[in-house]
Amino acid sequence: MAAPKDKQPILEIKDLHVSYGAIKALRGVSLHVEEGEIVSVIGANGAGKSTLMQAIMAQVPREGGEIYLNGVPLSNKSFQVVSQGIALTPEGRKVFAPLSVYENLMMGAFPRKDRGKIPEDLTWVFSLFPRLEERREQYAGTLSGGEQQMLAIARSLMSRPRVLLLDEPSLGLAPIIIKDIFRELKRINLEGVTILLVEQNARQALILSHRAYVLQTGNIILQGKSGDLLANPEIEAAYLGTGKKKKSRLH
Repeated sequence: MAAPKDKQPILEIKDLHVSYGAIKALRGVSLHVEEGEIVSVIGANGAGKSTLMQAIMAQVPREGGEIYLNGVPLSNKSFQVVSQGIALTPEGRKVFAPLSVYENLMMGAFPRKDRGKIPEDLTWVFSLFPRLEERREQYAGTLSGGEQQMLAIARSLMSRPRVLLLDEPSLGLAPIIIKDIFRELKRINLEGVTILLVEQNARQALILSHRAYVLQTGNIILQGKSGDLLANPEIEAAYLGTGKKKKSRLH
C-alpha cells in the first residue's frame, strides 16, 4: 500500500502532555497524519495509547502542547472536536445498548448540519457492513461483539469525519472477525477517510497502515513506514510475538 505523497498534515500533534495527578501519561508526544493516510500507534498495554485518543477528543485535559486539524487549533470541548471533523470509535465499542442499530447510527449523525445527505451516508455504511442493515431494527445490546464493533465504526462514520480515530478495534474479537474489520477499514480509507489507529495487535496495525509510531510509557520512541517497522527485529521481538527473545532497547 503506497502512502500518499506531498500532503500537508490534516492532523498535527505537537508536544502533547497529559497527566493523571502525579502520573505522567503522555510526555511530549508529537505526531502527524497526512490526508488519505492510515497511521497506527502501537505499544504495550498502559503505554498511553487510549489517553492519546482521549486527549485529541478533549475527553481528558491537555496539560500542554497543541493539536491542529487542517492548521486550525482543535477545541478543548469534545462536542466541538466532533463538529470540527474528528470522530472516535472508542475502546470497548460503547454502543447505546437500549437503542436499535438504526438509532445508534442516527446518534452518530446528530452533530451534522447537512441533514439531506444523511440517507446517502446511511446507504454507504450499510454497504460497508451489510450485517448492520440486516439488523437495522435490532437492539444494539443484543448484537455480537463483532457486530457491535461494526456498529461503533459505522456510527463514527455517520458524522462524516475528516479524521477517524479508532481505539483498539480488535479488542476481544475472534481472529476471523478481526480480519473482516480490518478489511473494511482498508476500504473505508480507500474511499477517502483518513484514519489514526491505536492498537495492541501490532502486526495487524502495521499491515494495514502507511506509517506508524511506537509509544512506550507516554513517549514516542520510534516512528517510520509501517513496512520498515514490521521488518524491524526489535519491533518483532517486543510487539509481534515472533523472533528471538533477546534484550531490546525498546524495553
